[in-house]
Amino acid sequence: MSGRNLIPVYMLAGFLESGKTSMIRTMLTDEGFSTGQKTLILLCEEGMEELEDSVLKKANAVVEPLESAEELTALRLKELNAQHKPERVIIEYNSMWGMDRVVQVRMPPYWQWVQVICLADATTFANYMTNMSKIMTDPMKDADLILINRCGPDFNKSAWRKQLRALNPSANLLFENPDGSTEDGVSDEDLPYDMKAEVIDISEENYGIFYLDAMDHPERYDGKKVRLVGQPYPDSSFPRGFYYFGRYAMTCCAEDVQKCGWVCQGLEKPDARKYISLKAACEVVTSPEGQTALLLHELETSPVRPPKEKFVTFGTV
Repeated sequence: MSGRNLIPVYMLAGFLESGKTSMIRTMLTDEGFSTGQKTLILLCEEGMEELEDSVLKKANAVVEPLESAEELTALRLKELNAQHKPERVIIEYNSMWGMDRVVQVRMPPYWQWVQVICLADATTFANYMTNMSKIMTDPMKDADLILINRCGPDFNKSAWRKQLRALNPSANLLFENPDGSTEDGVSDEDLPYDMKAEVIDISEENYGIFYLDAMDHPERYDGKKVRLVGQPYPDSSFPRGFYYFGRYAMTCCAEDVQKCGWVCQGLEKPDARKYISLKAACEVVTSPEGQTALLLHELETSPVRPPKEKFVTFGTV
């Protein structure tokens, strides 16, 4: 690579008025994302919204329009790369051009795909999915993030989530409400265990799903009873009668292994060398900083064999 840095390429796909320009504005004004890198924005369609000159100037960004699909060529991208020498590229793509065109075009040297974001407007979502399904779903199939915005109270997030999850099992799915808040759209019925059971049994393969959902939605489990397998770890910083219950997870690589679990009230002297089946009552507690989490209250324990898989895996719902 001759010491050259790779140039990350982000693509935002979706129909006109799906919120792509607003998303780019958010990216450029996010201090965690934009720290002065020279950014080339390829604008493949003109919407009602425009990026303000003040935003572009502050973010060290420049916009280059591509008037038609025929302009999206390797030669044109090479010319723009030489002209602007960007440190990163954002493509506001016109889904009507078809995904094959942008996927097949040869990128300039050092340009590397990093993230594909697909946006859709909830107010037109059902209509487009019915009448223009292929164009609507093509970018979703390879998206890293699917964001459905303008979700009113009548938009059935759970039902659409099931369809989108079937379309792309690995994408992150987010639904944005009119007030700007976002949620994952997961309902009790979407989870791979019975939320209505007297004791919710969390199988070995669903431990990761339970862990993530309990982190995101602790209130869903408040007052419920669960049963799952893990290890009790002593912690000298905890008061007497409390321990950490969990399992190890490999979050990204062999060097990044950490415990995933909860504080549990119960055993006096936990033995981290053994696995136990824990039946516990869940309680939502709030930290002095205002953060909520689950606290487990031990009801029953019994020794069990270690899980078949040493590390927790994080599935999707």
